[in-house]
Amino acid sequence: MNGFHETLFPLHVGFGASGGPMRKTDIAALVSGFEERNARWANSRRSYDAGTGLRSLRDLQTVLSFFEERRGRLYGFRFRDPLDHASCPIGQQPQASDQSLGLGDGETVSFHLTKTYGGLHVPYQRKITKPVAGSVLIAVDGAAVNDVAIDEATGVVTFATPPYAGSSLTAGFQFDVPVRFDTDQLEFSLSGFEAGDIPSVPLMEIRL
Repeated sequence: MNGFHETLFPLHVGFGASGGPMRKTDIAALVSGFEERNARWANSRRSYDAGTGLRSLRDLQTVLSFFEERRGRLYGFRFRDPLDHASCPIGQQPQASDQSLGLGDGETVSFHLTKTYGGLHVPYQRKITKPVAGSVLIAVDGAAVNDVAIDEATGVVTFATPPYAGSSLTAGFQFDVPVRFDTDQLEFSLSGFEAGDIPSVPLMEIRL
């Protein structure tokens, strides 16, 4: 991966974006009529179109400037998913009990933020690498703790002292998605935009 800029895509544009997670699944149809399915990706990958969030000529200019500073697809950046950017359900505030951080063993001091989806069959645990500054809440056995360091560039939580063996560690947070532009050319038309023709601004999640 090339460089990553710890800067956020314009929120007022991003919150009007469309998109979400995608997966890669191979499906082989058998002569019997049955099929075999194989997941090629262990983790989902998100893609978005921020063009649907453009509302004004000022928005166009803002995105154009942001695109040029990122040099098109060269540099990654933060994007706030309008529907999935917190450890809790949409419309609620993060609580320190939202997500499991792990179990203390009396030795380990560093743990990675994750968010779990589902729970009945095969829950999916997503690694969170870009927590929002100042949003992370940590608890040990339900009691809030403050003697922790949060790496906002990686999502790693480091305790000042190892949590005692068997302790339940939990976290609440907001987070961004690391993405890049999925094009090296933006095509804006002033007359088309004024006529309601919304340009495409594709974004793709990147692995860190």
